[in-house]
Amino acid sequence: MKKVIVGLLGTLLFLTSCSPSINDDEVIKQEDEPEQNTSIVSSNQFSKEDYRTILPYRPSASRGVIVNQMGNRLDIDEMEQGLRRLSKEYYDPEKYFFEEGQYLEKDMMYNWLEREMTEQQLAVTIENYKENNVAKSKIEELKHENTLALNPTIKDDESVKQQKDNPKYLTHILEQNFLKKNEDNSVELVGMSIGIAMKSEYTFQIEDFGSSYHHEIPKSTMLKKGKKIAQTVLERIRKMEGLSEIPILIALYREEDQGSPVPGSFVAKTGVKGSDMSIGEWETVNEENILFPSDEGKEKYYDQQQLIQDFGKKIEEYFPNYVGVIGEGFYINEELKKLTLEIPLEFYGKGEVIGFTQYTYQLITEMFPDYYDLEVKIKSNNKMESIIYRSAGEEKPEVHIFDK
Repeated sequence: MKKVIVGLLGTLLFLTSCSPSINDDEVIKQEDEPEQNTSIVSSNQFSKEDYRTILPYRPSASRGVIVNQMGNRLDIDEMEQGLRRLSKEYYDPEKYFFEEGQYLEKDMMYNWLEREMTEQQLAVTIENYKENNVAKSKIEELKHENTLALNPTIKDDESVKQQKDNPKYLTHILEQNFLKKNEDNSVELVGMSIGIAMKSEYTFQIEDFGSSYHHEIPKSTMLKKGKKIAQTVLERIRKMEGLSEIPILIALYREEDQGSPVPGSFVAKTGVKGSDMSIGEWETVNEENILFPSDEGKEKYYDQQQLIQDFGKKIEEYFPNYVGVIGEGFYINEELKKLTLEIPLEFYGKGEVIGFTQYTYQLITEMFPDYYDLEVKIKSNNKMESIIYRSAGEEKPEVHIFDK
């Protein structure tokens, strides 16, 4: 049996050995700061495929908006990671640094994600403002903000038909920035990626605490609306200071419904050259996240589903309290890139955890090919007990068993 790393000590040792020396870090200047604050960029990367980041870390200017707008936590993570993954084709991680978006601000985002009011609705709102002695400047601000809304107008909030005919398509706009270091150790923005999240299912209520309605949005409709929104977003970005000349990657993300056990995926992308004001051709992004076991998994990727089920049967032979394996496969162009397996079990002691992890490790090395990343999470009562991970091309998995 292969060696098992037990406890947090192994993780700490691993992180220590991989962490770059502070003496090797690069000191740079942020050119867009009024006083050119000093920042640090690590001289090393954990992997050549990962971007280096600038410290101190500057969070997104629209921080928190994505959490408030996207209903499925899995979509939030996948959109952020997926946009960074697509960006590597345009901005080389070995040449450029990564930074969260600094131009699309929180208030701006909320204005863009709203529905545009009809003239009548706007007039009623303005009248309410006047009755409550709201400042004239606020009324003018309201008029301007209404012109920024990117979701469709709806005439009657209490009509199911109006809601279904005019769903809120747009959920979020994610910005990521890419910078390069100059000879004087300053950094400058050289590229931007924009992810536009669109709904696949629109859920709404007509009355507070009333019944929820679910309206499926066809992919063709979502793409048509998303491409139109992307053009508007590009035009607005080009008018912002410092962004008129930079190249921009724009990608459309199709969300899954709120209760989905797997996230959605990016479905289209386009690269816009510096100074271009219009979008040209779009390229299909063939990525998908598949749940195993499922009807979709059986239909599209029968061999992987069968392998996972055979794996589960092997576990069941020796552990009677086993309840099943839940799998998630990430595919690019129908080729499996990462398989994540989650095994929920009820354990009564640490020895049982170690024994089960050892047996699972053995099955992985015997049953699963090594051309994709593989991650196995062993849980008990929603608590992580151990993790087995193997990178694509590696022969031996890594193992971590948690102490507590």
